[in-house]
Amino acid sequence: MSEPRWLNETQMRAWTGFLETSGLIQRHVERQLRDDAGLTMIQYEILHWANECAPERRCITELADLMITSRSGLSYQVAQLEKAGLLRRETDTNDERRAMVVITDDGRRLLEKTAPGHVEAVRDGLIDLLTDEQVAQLADIMDGVRTHLRTRVLPTASRKRAT
Repeated sequence: MSEPRWLNETQMRAWTGFLETSGLIQRHVERQLRDDAGLTMIQYEILHWANECAPERRCITELADLMITSRSGLSYQVAQLEKAGLLRRETDTNDERRAMVVITDDGRRLLEKTAPGHVEAVRDGLIDLLTDEQVAQLADIMDGVRTHLRTRVLPTASRKRAT
């Protein structure tokens, strides 16, 4: 068995810094969403992606893959948003086994009301702390890491469909 490739001091600082910072940013943004709209981060993200595809509908399975989350966990959150009148579930006319989500007018209004505070929280917690050059570097780094990890971490159903 080969010796593990341990992280050096700088690599460890980058890794632990990433973990702590991503957790802090998520809590910062989640607090804003909860205070302004009574939403969790995942609920806001569901509304965002449902709104992005409007007036089309989005399949719950595709949404789960896009958000890198389980279908069961996503279905629970969709049900909560549906109870609140922010989303509507419909059956796919081409495949009755597929559930589709559609953002409602109330969901769109809540998203529009919440978006300015959400953007401000993102700016306050990350973007405005960096120079434009650092933001561009961070975007490039995240693009590369995301592309690399999406091939390894996607839910099993996605990998099966992709092959």
